[in-house]
Amino acid sequence: MTTTRPVAPPASEARARVQAVRQRYARRGGRATVRGRAYPAYLVALFTVFYLVPVVHARSTSPAPFSVSSVNLSAGAAPLVCGLAVAVCWGGQLAGRFWGPLVVQPFLLHVLMSTDLSPAHYLGTIARRRLAYAGAVTLLAACSAAYLATDLFDRPGTALPGLAITAGISAVAAAAWLWGQVRAVRDNFLLAGAVGASALVVAAVGGAAPDGRYGHWLAALVPALLAAAVGPPAFRVLPSIDLARLARESARASQARAYAWTGTLHHALDLYRPEPRGFTSALIRTDGSLRGYLAQGAVRALRTPGRAAAAAVLLPVGGASLTHGAAGSAGGPEWWWAAGSVGVYLGSGWVGETWRGLRDELTMAPLFGERCGGLPARALAWPVVAVTVGTLLGGTLVVLFRWPLPTGRVGSTVLLVAGSVVLVLGARFLREMKLHLPLELLLPVITPFGDLSGLRVVAWQFDGFVVVLTGVALMNAVPSATGAAVLAVCLAAGCVGAGLRRTGWAHRGLLSRLRRG
Repeated sequence: MTTTRPVAPPASEARARVQAVRQRYARRGGRATVRGRAYPAYLVALFTVFYLVPVVHARSTSPAPFSVSSVNLSAGAAPLVCGLAVAVCWGGQLAGRFWGPLVVQPFLLHVLMSTDLSPAHYLGTIARRRLAYAGAVTLLAACSAAYLATDLFDRPGTALPGLAITAGISAVAAAAWLWGQVRAVRDNFLLAGAVGASALVVAAVGGAAPDGRYGHWLAALVPALLAAAVGPPAFRVLPSIDLARLARESARASQARAYAWTGTLHHALDLYRPEPRGFTSALIRTDGSLRGYLAQGAVRALRTPGRAAAAAVLLPVGGASLTHGAAGSAGGPEWWWAAGSVGVYLGSGWVGETWRGLRDELTMAPLFGERCGGLPARALAWPVVAVTVGTLLGGTLVVLFRWPLPTGRVGSTVLLVAGSVVLVLGARFLREMKLHLPLELLLPVITPFGDLSGLRVVAWQFDGFVVVLTGVALMNAVPSATGAAVLAVCLAAGCVGAGLRRTGWAHRGLLSRLRRG
C-alpha cells in the first residue's frame, strides 16, 4: 500500500498562482479605477501647491524654530535616538495589534486560504510590499518634520547622520508593525520590555562615555540593529500564522472601513473597543444588592484594564499640562492649556464603559423603562470623580514643583482648571451621545469657495475635539478668570442639551420624565 504526500509547489509556480488569484480578484472590481486614482492625485496636488510649497519656501528663507547647532550631536544623539526608537517600536506594535500589514480584503483572503498554498507564499509578498510603503512614508514624514522644525539638514556634517538615524527609525517602525500583528501578546510584551531595557543601557552608556567622533553613527546603528533583530523572526512566523484570527481581523477592518467611508466614524472606532471581562460578581454585594455608584464605575473600569491604564496615565499628564498652561507659564501657555485639555478629554472617555451605558439607557427607554431619575447620578458619578481626581493629581504635582505661583494667579488658576474640566466633561457627554450621521449634514452648502458640506461632516465626526479646542481658545480670550469659568460652564450646558437632543430627549418632556423617575 502506498501513500501520497502533498508536494509543495515551487516558488515560481506559487508566485504565478497567487498573481492569477489577484488578477481574478481585481476583475471583480477590486482594482482601482482611473477616476479613483485621479481624485487622490488631485488632493495631493492641491496640498502640495497651496500648503507644502509655501511652508518649504518659508522654512528655507527663515531660521529653524529649533536649532541643533548648539547641541553636541555626537554626545546627545544616543539617548535621544534610543528614546525615539523605543517609542516608535512600541507604537508600531500597538498599531499592528489593531490594524497590521497583513489585513486584506476578506474575499481575497478567503480565496487564498481555500487553496493549497502556504500562507508564506501569499502573505509574504503582501507583507514585504506594505512594509516597504510604511518605511518609505515614515522616512519621508520624519525627514520632513526634521527639516521644517530643526536645522538638522542645513549642514552636511549633520545631514548625513540625520538621514541615517531617520532611516533606522523608519525600519524599526515597519518591522515592529509586522511583529505586533503576527506574534502573540506574550512575545510583544517580551519585545517591549527587552527594547526598553536595552535602550536604557545604551542611553546610559552613551551619556556616560566621553564625546566621540562617531557617536552619531553609533546612534544610527542602534535602530538599524533593532530592525534587523525584529524583522526576520516576524517573517518566519508567516507559515504558521493563525489564519482564523487574521480572517476576523480582516472582516473587522473591512467593516470599520465601510463605517468610516459612510460617515459613522464612531461606529468604526467602537469595533476596536475591548470587550469587558471579569469582575462580574464584584458588582453585587454579598446580600445581593448592587454596590454604590462609585464602586460600580470602578469595577466596570477594571473590566477593561487596557483602557483604564491609559486613562490613569492621560488624566494626570493632561491635568499637569492644563495647570501649567492655566497658570500662565512662559513659552506658549495656550498650547499647554489646549494640549492638557485634549489629554483630559481623551482620558475621560477611557475611565470606563459607563458613558455607553448611559447612552443606551437614554436612547432605549422602551426597553429599560423611563425610571431615569437616578440615571445621571448612577452613570456619571464615576467619570466625574475619576476625571476630577486625575486632573487634580496632575495639577498638584505642577503646583508643588512651581510653588509659589505668580502673584495673583492662584485663584484664577483654580477657576480656569475647574472650568476646563467642566468643559471637557460636557464635550465628552456630547460625543458619547452620538448616534447615526444626520441626513441633513449631507446636503450641499454652496459658498463662493465651493461646497463646504464636508466640513460639517468633519466637525460632526470630531465634535468633542472641536468643542474643547474652541472652548479653550474662547476662555483664553476672556480677560477675567471668573468670566472664562462662567463661559466654560455655559458651553458645557450647551453640550449637555445637544447631547440630550441626540438621544431624543426633548426639553419639554425632560423635567417631567425626571420627575416621574
